[in-house]
Order: sequence, then C-alpha cells, then structure tokens
Amino acid sequence: MIYILDTADISAIRHCNEFYPIDGVTTNPSIIAKEQGDFWKIVKDIRGVIGDSKMLHVQTTAKKADAAVKEALLLKKELGDNFYIKIPISEEGLKATAEIKKLGIGVTVTAVFTPGQALIAAKAGADFVAPYVNRLDNILGDGTNVVAEIVKLLKTYSLDTKVLAASFKNTEQVHKCAIAGCQSVTVSADILKAVISHPMTDAAVMGFERDWKSVYGDKTILDF
Repeated sequence: MIYILDTADISAIRHCNEFYPIDGVTTNPSIIAKEQGDFWKIVKDIRGVIGDSKMLHVQTTAKKADAAVKEALLLKKELGDNFYIKIPISEEGLKATAEIKKLGIGVTVTAVFTPGQALIAAKAGADFVAPYVNRLDNILGDGTNVVAEIVKLLKTYSLDTKVLAASFKNTEQVHKCAIAGCQSVTVSADILKAVISHPMTDAAVMGFERDWKSVYGDKTILDF
C-alpha cells in the first residue's frame, strides 16, 4: 500500500513525514487555497520537507489541454523528480494526459467517480486514477465498491495504472479500499493518525507501563 498525505499544511506534513511511512503528498486547488499563502512557496516548502525521493502531486488550474501541458512542464522544472501533475477527468484532460506522458511527466487523473472514467484515463496513460470514496458515499453511492471495480478493470486489461483512492471520512473506508486491492490512498493527517489508534492498544500500553513501574520505578532499559 502506498500511503500519501492529502494536505498542504507544512506542519502536518513535517510531522507525518517524520513519524509515518508516507510515500508523498497530494494537493489540489482547494487544499492550496486553504493555506492562504504564496503558491510557489507552499509547493516548494512541501518539496523541501519530503525531499525528492517522495511523490508530490500538484493539480493543474488549466481548462485546456495545451495550457495544462505548459503548467506541467513548469511545475516539473520547479519541483524536480517524483512529480505528478493532477488533471481532472474530461476531454481536455484526456488529451493533456496523453501529451504530458509523452514528455515523460507523471499524471494523476483526478475527480474520478465511475469505473468507466478510470478505465479511459488509464488508457490515455495516467499513472494514477483518483476515485473520490466519501463523496460517492455522500450521494448514496458505494465508494469502496467503485474502487474495487476499478481495480478489477485495470487488472483485467493489464494496465499499469494504479488506483489512488481519495476523499475519506473514516478509517473503515481506507480499510475496505485496501481489502479491494487498491494500490494507494491519499488521506488527511487525522485519518492517517486514526489508522494506528485503538483504545485497546492504549489500554495494553498502560498495562505494560504500570507493571514495569511496580518493579523498576522510573528506570528504563538504558538505566541498567
């Protein structure tokens, strides 16, 4: 499983990059705008925290394919290796995807809500397709089932495109996507932290500490 952090909050990125095995960061125009800062400073600060070895996904603001290609080239130049341009699914988006892939730049096709959208994006050359799980659930859809169908289709047609599931409200959705064979997820810092949290874990750790202190007090192994 590829775990990616879905935020432009530098403090959250710095924390998660230190403590969790994240593989990169995804952003979109809404996430960037939430930080209310200079665009280039935000994305370059993210790159500075995660380094060149981890993925950075930044979404185009262009509506036309030729402009999206220009944005991809500029972003790639400024942000270096392991960069992926995010492109919403559309006719212009498919055209841009094919052209950008020819230039050797990674592409993540986003705002995916159906298996059909994902399949044609993969055919156009997308490295990742990003279905929105919770947004589908909110309209009486089944987000994790859509993810499962996309995974099956990509395998059926031997396409190398990976599913990057997005838009999560809880860890159960993340778990179901993993069970479905989803190769990657992009989640908020809160969801990432919740993945490792459980009240029984807390109780077990408290028990360990209580029993240790009953015999050894505040000593640690390093004190012996």
